[in-house]
Amino acid sequence: MTYARIGAAARTHALAVMGGVQEEGGTVVLLGPAAGFWPHFQQSAEGRDGAPDPIDRWSTRVISALAEALGAEALFPFGGPPYEPFLRWAIDSGRAWQSPAGMLVHDVAGLMVSYRGALRFADTVELPAPPAIAPCHTCVGQPCVTACPVDALSAARGYDVAACHAYLDTEAGQDCMSRGCRARRACPISQSFGRDPAQSALHMRSFHKT
Repeated sequence: MTYARIGAAARTHALAVMGGVQEEGGTVVLLGPAAGFWPHFQQSAEGRDGAPDPIDRWSTRVISALAEALGAEALFPFGGPPYEPFLRWAIDSGRAWQSPAGMLVHDVAGLMVSYRGALRFADTVELPAPPAIAPCHTCVGQPCVTACPVDALSAARGYDVAACHAYLDTEAGQDCMSRGCRARRACPISQSFGRDPAQSALHMRSFHKT
């Protein structure tokens, strides 16, 4: 199995390879939404049926089919406990890091990074070399640190979940609810990634229910 073949198969479903790790003689390849994911998803059965958890259900169906076609095992960040160690895999891939705001930042998706699943191959898949340094090291001003209107995000202090939820209940908070987290949007890499605001709104509604 080759990295190029996995990437080509993922792209047919508007997914991208977001990194990979080699462990225990095999390889775990992480998959996340690519540019154009949202309109692709909206045309799916899960995107139109109005039932709960549409993206998780879509991810289960599509990534399970990819795994079968490519001779891999499908893994998902939901459905636990127990949960697969997606955050550890992301960091170990060398393509994601903890941002100054505390959230995970990806070399291509920025703070809009999302992992919909992974493929575990029994054999070694050769992976491209990751970036030499985290993008935050060269980010001028690090706007993610100051973008949150209630200062709920900080790698040093942790995430003030209660303050975030309280703000989302206000009129001013509807900007985050409808367009996505301001800190995530402030990241220069996020801005070039081109995530549809409607996709971010769906994730915000799911988050704010918890």
